[in-house]
Amino acid sequence: MKKFRTKRIITISVILLILTGSSFVFLSFKNDDFKLVKSLEIYYALFRELNLFYVDETDPEKLVESSIEGMLEELDPYTSFIPESDQENFNFITTGQYGGIGALIRRNGDYAIIAEPYKNFPAEKNDLRAGDTILFIDGISMIGKEISYISDHLKGTPGTSVTVTIKRIGIEKEIEKTLIREKININNVPYYGMIDDHIGYIRLSNFTTDAAREAKDALIELKKEHHPSGIILDLRSNPGGLLIEAVDVSNLFIEYRQEIVSTKGRVNQWDYVYKTRSTPVDTKIPLAVMVNRISASASEIVAGSVQDLDRGIIVGQQTYGKGLVQTTRNLAYNTKLKVTTAKYYIPSGRCIQALDYSNRNEDGSVGSIPGSLISEYQTKNGRKVYDGGGIRPDIKTTPESLSQFTISLYTQNVIFDYATVFASLHDSISPAPNFEITDKIYEDFMKYVMNRDFTYSTKSESTLEQLIETAKQEKYYDLAADEFVALGKKLAHDNEKDLNHFRDEISSLLKQEIVKRYYYQWGGIESTISDDEEVLQAAELLKDTNHYLSILGYDKENAHATVVE
Repeated sequence: MKKFRTKRIITISVILLILTGSSFVFLSFKNDDFKLVKSLEIYYALFRELNLFYVDETDPEKLVESSIEGMLEELDPYTSFIPESDQENFNFITTGQYGGIGALIRRNGDYAIIAEPYKNFPAEKNDLRAGDTILFIDGISMIGKEISYISDHLKGTPGTSVTVTIKRIGIEKEIEKTLIREKININNVPYYGMIDDHIGYIRLSNFTTDAAREAKDALIELKKEHHPSGIILDLRSNPGGLLIEAVDVSNLFIEYRQEIVSTKGRVNQWDYVYKTRSTPVDTKIPLAVMVNRISASASEIVAGSVQDLDRGIIVGQQTYGKGLVQTTRNLAYNTKLKVTTAKYYIPSGRCIQALDYSNRNEDGSVGSIPGSLISEYQTKNGRKVYDGGGIRPDIKTTPESLSQFTISLYTQNVIFDYATVFASLHDSISPAPNFEITDKIYEDFMKYVMNRDFTYSTKSESTLEQLIETAKQEKYYDLAADEFVALGKKLAHDNEKDLNHFRDEISSLLKQEIVKRYYYQWGGIESTISDDEEVLQAAELLKDTNHYLSILGYDKENAHATVVE
């Protein structure tokens, strides 16, 4: 340890001397140290020469930040430099908290609109509504401004005021609201409830501070009020977050002092074993963890530990495959470095990192870990599991895919804008679980679309256009002009036809968007959960005790008393 510290002191001293312009020869250091010192001296000399002799005046801060970004691009995408100006966003990502009005905003034409006010925060308490167009903030016009610029003006120190001028559909006069910013805390658990009389459901969308507490509160309430015979923990599209929160979420279902994840790095100080550290809520209730391709990092720790310990079944698609651990290091002038310091390993001993950033291709791209390097491991019950590519589900499901027509209706804000019109004409709707898109509502929506300047292009049409352009360049078009025209007519889409053909998937999105206007995020999820085929499939698996136990590799004669209450 003393030798290591001495080495660090020497290296730091060398760097300081270089940065003050000193030149010297140091003879007794290792080759890696020489490369470091040499590279830093070259960098300093280059930077000094540019600053002194470049034809135009340079911005030193911008040059350094650009060089930092270029340097970090050679590493993995999770190692990043956080300038002072991004501290608030960084704090929000890790804690889920920020100072502001509590509303999601999005672009709509030249302006930003309120996309979703969060319940019980300043925007909602001051009657800002989804669909309101933001015209001015503190007297400053927001026309054409970037979303980040608008967001920065809405955020601020809790207790300070901000004046927002909006335009609301159905009201000719502009509306001005003065709001007092608050500390905004976005819930990690946006919804929990019962799928039916037997199966409880908890959606966990992030792993920021208090994720485990929120999940625990939800689980305890479901058990107390509804006595479920099984629990679905939905981690689909959860990008991860704090490692310790993943350990504590796992702890809700896994016994005290059980290893959940370990980390191993190049420096020994990052080697650590994380074990459950409190009494679990329930170690026996049948459990299904839902994942998809976007479930990453902390989500994979939870899913992986549940799978490795045979505590529950994993349902969905293979996860993202992020097995890298980041640590934040403080730098000068209130800046930070988020640096990958270790890989994490779940109880079976496997690492689920899918991409090999240490060995890039010649073009700089990164490839997946080859199959020849993927190893086999075993769960607690001896089931086969594998490293090198995320968590493979025990039961694979196919997520519902949307048509290009429906995606265009959503991305072009047609569904959103209709919900705004609907909410302006209806003071209330039935409770979220009971609300449905009736024939009358859907017919009205169809008229709205047909009267709106809505256009979209299918992939087939785009491909045909490219083919025609290529044929014209190669002078073959005239030889097959009639065929091209005929094919174009066959592939041409028709809005009215597509509105009827894709009614079910459009109605689901439309229902959720309308319900959110009255019951916010919670209601939006509640209104569509019964239509989610993957959730319903997971619920049926939990009800089939024999199938559930066989998936986990339990002896049916002895496992019943052990696994199911």
